[in-house]
Amino acid sequence: MEEAEKKSVGTMAVSAVILSKPGIIMSVAFTGLAGMVIANRAFPSGQVVFLCVASLLLSAGGAAILNNLLDKKIDRQMTRLNKRVEALRTLGDRNAWAISILMMVVALAVSVSYFNYVNAALILLAILSYTLIYTLFLKRTSPFGTVLGGIPGALPVLIGYTAIKPVPQLDAIIVFIFMMLWQPPHFWVLAQKYRKDYERAGINVLPVALGTKYTNMLILIYSLSLIPLTFVLWLTGTNTVYFAAFAAMAGIYFNYLVVRSVFANRGYGKAFSASIIYMLLIMLGIVVDILIKSMSPVERVIGNLM
Repeated sequence: MEEAEKKSVGTMAVSAVILSKPGIIMSVAFTGLAGMVIANRAFPSGQVVFLCVASLLLSAGGAAILNNLLDKKIDRQMTRLNKRVEALRTLGDRNAWAISILMMVVALAVSVSYFNYVNAALILLAILSYTLIYTLFLKRTSPFGTVLGGIPGALPVLIGYTAIKPVPQLDAIIVFIFMMLWQPPHFWVLAQKYRKDYERAGINVLPVALGTKYTNMLILIYSLSLIPLTFVLWLTGTNTVYFAAFAAMAGIYFNYLVVRSVFANRGYGKAFSASIIYMLLIMLGIVVDILIKSMSPVERVIGNLM
């Protein structure tokens, strides 16, 4: 009996993790870390990183579980979401609600207790804009819903930044805009791949509403716009020319993959993966460039020798 209970608890824990969308929340944590480094101009203290990342993981995970609850009827009609549907069935609606609310409340409590009210307000905005504005309204009413729906996905940069400085400056806003522009083509590629799923579920995403050619053109336009935006970080002094060169090469190669995958052979899965890798590389480039820039000349020499 005891083993059965342990197995049941373990199964429910796994289900909760699946519903929290671990891939997404890890990206959220990483962009939040980038925001902290941008604000601090160096790597923050371990305590700040731990608490900020914890609040990001909890708030994003809780919002993701709530999203599954609000979208459960839609998700049942989409074959790609079978694992999440089964996970919600295993966990149960009541448990999912309880876990979701608990995670979000703890995230806000951590933010208010250790950071500031601006940070907490941004976390609350991310939760509400994702679960209510996007999930319940934009997603269901407009094929362009993902444009404004990118707000909660871009806010982690500002959340990380305000854990260090209460008022976001130009450097953080530039990265916020980058994330806002990155998300629509990232989602549209996925919508192209699973167009039939969305059609079956009655969700009027861009490929369903306006067709493949129009969607592909917007994917390319948005993807190309990311390249000059990364140069702004160099022009404003946030990052060095080395980052600008790295970002340019990454952006050009990413757009090459978009053209080859999306326009040539409809390889939407490859374009989707390339999009994630590109975003993570840009965030990593921002962080590494700032950390190297913050080192003293002696530390740089020692680092080169090692």
